[in-house]
Amino acid sequence: MKFTCEVEIDLGIERVVELFQDPENIKYWQPGLLKREPISGENGLPGSKARMTIRVGSRDIEMIETITVRNPPHEFSGTYDAKGVFNVVSNYFSPITPHKTKYVSQQEFRFSGFMKAIGVMMPDLFRKTSLQLMSQFKEFAEKSVLH
Repeated sequence: MKFTCEVEIDLGIERVVELFQDPENIKYWQPGLLKREPISGENGLPGSKARMTIRVGSRDIEMIETITVRNPPHEFSGTYDAKGVFNVVSNYFSPITPHKTKYVSQQEFRFSGFMKAIGVMMPDLFRKTSLQLMSQFKEFAEKSVLH
């Protein structure tokens, strides 16, 4: 399953990218993130891996994040591998004005096992979740101006 989501952030691209590329900020816009621990490579750079634990409802899901592209300020991409789900995420940023940035996320989900049925029965769940996370990042970034 493939789809694209986008949001506009009322902040210049330099600040948006500064906030997005700092792994320490993930906890502010992904409230379900319980833990993120680097396991290999230089944290945040292509080829680096991190183990992430995310709470989804009452379940904790562990996944391995692999950074595939870091080309600031335009692209930050990676893969997320969890039991039954492999997610390829390509995040793109482009300036609209000096104080507004377009954030586009292209997603590809590959399912196996039980998750294959979930992907078929509830495809909108993955799109809605992705857009919600992007909206939470937008809110975090725009509020960061106040700090």
